[in-house]
Amino acid sequence: MKNILAFGDSNTWGLVPGTKDRYPVEVRWTGLVQNKLNDTKIIEEGLCGRTTVFEDEIRPFRKGVDTLPLILESASPLDGVIIMLGTNDCKTYYNANPHVIGKGLERCIEEIEKYVSPEKVLVVSPISLGEDVWQPAKDPEFDVESVARSKQLVDTYREIAKRRGNRFLAASSYAKASKRDDEHLDERGHEALAEAITEKIEAMQI
Repeated sequence: MKNILAFGDSNTWGLVPGTKDRYPVEVRWTGLVQNKLNDTKIIEEGLCGRTTVFEDEIRPFRKGVDTLPLILESASPLDGVIIMLGTNDCKTYYNANPHVIGKGLERCIEEIEKYVSPEKVLVVSPISLGEDVWQPAKDPEFDVESVARSKQLVDTYREIAKRRGNRFLAASSYAKASKRDDEHLDERGHEALAEAITEKIEAMQI
């Protein structure tokens, strides 16, 4: 049995848009990928609000680079790692541009590469935030600039993966945020992302 760690935020956890509920495993992209791959265990490690390197003073334990070493050691041995973070880094509270967010991603990748080789790391740039995500009825922790930053992460992450020898996939090329909250994947989005990630993993020959 091959073990692949999926490390991410609420879109890896499977948050149902506009709620605090979680999609069942057979709907989440992680569960769908596992069903599509033979002899593979997808180890789900999604957490709502998780960032790369930023500390959330309201919700503790969201700083990915701090928790990642514990998770990697617990999940080992690993045959591959999927990392999809960056959406929460776009919040106004952190005031981080795509370059800084990319630096945070690299900190996480450095930890991951202590356990797997670079070509076994799949860097997934997250889906773009919807244009109205900052509205009071949705998620005012973001603003208009957050939306722009989320779209710019694709190029930033692609460059990082290419330079480091990692594999890359842009989630925004396959799925969009639900109109319900302009932030999270709906069922169709999970299905589309699962299909794309499955094809990428098969090509990586993990």
